[in-house]
Amino acid sequence: MERTGVADLPLHHGKAPRWLVNRMIKLARCISIFMVDEFGVKGFLSRLSDPFWFQALGCVLGYDWHSSGVTTVLTGVLKRAIDPEETGLAVCGGKGKASLKTLSEIDDVASVFNLSTEKVGRLKYASRISAKVDNAMVQDGYTLYHHAFILSEDGGWAVIQQGMNVDDRTARRYHWLSDKVEDFIVEPHNAIVGDVKRRRAIDMTARESEGCRRISVEIVKE
Repeated sequence: MERTGVADLPLHHGKAPRWLVNRMIKLARCISIFMVDEFGVKGFLSRLSDPFWFQALGCVLGYDWHSSGVTTVLTGVLKRAIDPEETGLAVCGGKGKASLKTLSEIDDVASVFNLSTEKVGRLKYASRISAKVDNAMVQDGYTLYHHAFILSEDGGWAVIQQGMNVDDRTARRYHWLSDKVEDFIVEPHNAIVGDVKRRRAIDMTARESEGCRRISVEIVKE
């Protein structure tokens, strides 16, 4: 991955003001329609998978806190603002319990987009495996609590998920883009963003970890 900057994501409690969220939804709806008209669904997905474009979008919509809430609030706003029938895009999942509804929401959107059973299966697999990879294969002290799956009418997708570390009250965001994923296991991320460096971290997705992955599978088989 190319390093293009760092974003601070401290954990903050509380909720975004209702008046602000309502305004964000209205503006996000207009921006989403414009982005799809101007760049197509692929262009919009690509930009959402860029952590700094995503962060900037949150600021443009009025949520300009340097907070973990940018991730949860912005994806929630986009979920309500984007009309699948109008844009050819849909946001599934979200924070906490909402993330558990991702697969059923993919089914609902697939019926709107008239996606084949095979494509739906691939989308569900992408949703599940991306969460498993960031929870299990990237052991950096962060536990996932947010999983947003954005899919397009042509079967493309992006994942925006976030983990928290309750000890130092920081968050880390993980971005995936279907067009950039050559292997779900080997360096699949479009970006990982956060400002804390861990002295000890296990990244089993790194190309250098091939030997560890192979030995781990052999141990499981035994």
